[in-house]
Amino acid sequence: MSDINEVRRRMEGAVKNLAGEFAAVRTGRASTGLLDRVVVDAYGTETPLNQLATISAPEARLITVSPYDPSIFGNVERALLESDLGLTPTSDGEILRLAIPELTEERRKELVRVVHKMAEEARVAVRNVRRDANNEAKRAEKDGEISKNDLARIQNNVQELTDEQVAAIDDLMARKEAEIMEV
Repeated sequence: MSDINEVRRRMEGAVKNLAGEFAAVRTGRASTGLLDRVVVDAYGTETPLNQLATISAPEARLITVSPYDPSIFGNVERALLESDLGLTPTSDGEILRLAIPELTEERRKELVRVVHKMAEEARVAVRNVRRDANNEAKRAEKDGEISKNDLARIQNNVQELTDEQVAAIDDLMARKEAEIMEV
């Protein structure tokens, strides 16, 4: 990694990706982020639902989906039914309603385990960036491009970035865990 900013960008990318994955983990509360991964076969192409409909959470346990174009209503409904959300939409012909059921204690604990696994995968991604950066710095030192002092400085900077990003991952995980366990 010739540039510490590139290392930072890659590590922050892993954290941002984790935040996106966490948004899709269902808690007991309605969140429009649950539908971020839903794609609809509309106009002959796979299109993200949020580009085809207004999505809102008017109540703590309800998400509404209102397609912009009534002709794709059936496609939107089918995509929601076929998604892995485990939610069944109810329809009045114009708006789809998704009721978010209360989570059982067992399901909450299972979701916490899923969140922990996602966080560990993000930590591994950050550590892989650290490994790549350190290997490149060692190669540059071996080839005489940088001194031993530069190598030590680069490794310290990369480790500080790693610690910072792992702390950010742990913070995200703790907040998501608290959100899941909240009754």
